[in-house]
Amino acid sequence: MSAHVRQTAPFRWDGVEVKPYKGEGTHFAGVTRQLLFAGGEGLACELRYFEVAPGGWSSLERHHHAHAVMIVRGRARVLVGDRVIDAATHDLVRVPPLTWHQFQPAGAGPLGFLCMVDCERDRPERPDPAALATLRADPAVAAFLKA
Repeated sequence: MSAHVRQTAPFRWDGVEVKPYKGEGTHFAGVTRQLLFAGGEGLACELRYFEVAPGGWSSLERHHHAHAVMIVRGRARVLVGDRVIDAATHDLVRVPPLTWHQFQPAGAGPLGFLCMVDCERDRPERPDPAALATLRADPAVAAFLKA
């Protein structure tokens, strides 16, 4: 594992492939991911860079593991639980375990964020109709959601 990975262009790194966010689906749009660090050498975490195109959004989901997120490009609107948060470049967002979350760009440019998670983690859980109804009971959350 290299001790240094050089940035080759804004938000692109040497030898790091830009991949689709997930497999096919209609519950997200305009998102790519890059795996910057895949654990090892005593660290049991991954550092990933996600980029959401203007008008795009990440999945509405939750997990048993936590996320530590830093906004590094643009501005964001983020659902964390039952709150919609406005976040700017260099803001930190913590997503606790089993908390519904979704990321969207705020403004005309893309949203880029670093996300650190455990290497060993569970698969995402999508909301069932009852969970969606509960989330949508709050008008601010309902106006935000793209599910």
